[in-house]
Amino acid sequence: MVNIANYNDLVVGDRVIEAGNSENFQTGDWRSLIPVIDIDKCIDCFTCWIYCPDDCIIIKDDMIVGIKATHCKGCGICAKACPKKAITMTPEE
Repeated sequence: MVNIANYNDLVVGDRVIEAGNSENFQTGDWRSLIPVIDIDKCIDCFTCWIYCPDDCIIIKDDMIVGIKATHCKGCGICAKACPKKAITMTPEE
């Protein structure tokens, strides 16, 4: 075990050896809520895509088509950012 006296002893950047490697891991397994998009309300403004911290908004042919559930952590930022309230947070089943 590493003995750390205080925060000044922590290594800056911790242990991310290879940048951009989050695509290799499924990080959405622990969420309790998942965003659901009402395509009829969605105006494809991409606000949810801009604000999603995990790049979970799926876009195809300049349209929002879904959520990448393998990475979504259920934070709800996309739902809060949506100007048309087209995204609702639903309990994970």
